Amino acid sequence: IKDMTICIIGAGYVGLPLAIAFAKHQKVICYDVNVHRISELQSGKDLNEQHTKKEITQNNLLFTHNKKLIKNISIYIITVPTPINKSNQPDLSMLESASSLVGQSLKKNTLVIYESTTYPGCTEDYCVPILEKNSNLEFSKDFAVAYSPERVNPGDKINTLESITKIVGANDSKTLTKITKLYKTICKSIYPVNKIKIAESAKVIENIQRDVNIALVNELSVLFNKLNIPTNEVLKAAASKWNFHYYKPGLVGGHCIGIDPYYLAYKAEQHNYFPQLILSGRRFNENMGRYIA
Repeated sequence: IKDMTICIIGAGYVGLPLAIAFAKHQKVICYDVNVHRISELQSGKDLNEQHTKKEITQNNLLFTHNKKLIKNISIYIITVPTPINKSNQPDLSMLESASSLVGQSLKKNTLVIYESTTYPGCTEDYCVPILEKNSNLEFSKDFAVAYSPERVNPGDKINTLESITKIVGANDSKTLTKITKLYKTICKSIYPVNKIKIAESAKVIENIQRDVNIALVNELSVLFNKLNIPTNEVLKAAASKWNFHYYKPGLVGGHCIGIDPYYLAYKAEQHNYFPQLILSGRRFNENMGRYIA
């Protein structure tokens, strides 16, 4: 594995830390369609101020927006954003573009890893057909696909890529062994699962759980405000019990918590299941900004 070149698609808050970590062990090409971002990184700068010039200018690390430089690579890791549109439906346009790009560059025996957060089944049902169409290769027979959800928390100096537990998922034991060995070079703890859908599901519910719990304390804070009872004092008192989970009321933002519930709800509704608690919590948190204002 250490002799293989890795191509990371996306130089954002997920892709860049991955590129820097892997480049300490093997050759890495980091590709992004954002020419300005690539120029910035080529000059040794990270305007997000998450990484030093020394980390960015490693000998093993190349930044590019040139498609010709990422053909016939052994391992591709796709880390593009997966937002929602104005109707709160998954926007898979960047995932589609990245899959098409990698498909056009695929050779036999290549491993394609997805890190982008999405709904269960998206990798196999949506991304793999795009890879096959653009490469004229067959999944499982000619190339392998795996999933390892990102757990990046920008600005967090404790829960870093190297220190967190990294989930890795694949549908066959050979691919799972390979991706496990790969991520062991940069992560201290690996949690392998034998289905891609399990890894996808684990990622999406991590943030849904937080969203629902925050919605609960937000609703409690609205109620206690009407009752003229200090919410924070109530929470501190309740937290004296050993099994109480201490969440604080407030606004919910970021790249994940406000988006992931809609991804799972989208998949659920395709199977004629309409989530109640998940979407109720999401609606309550979305209205907190108006309430606070």
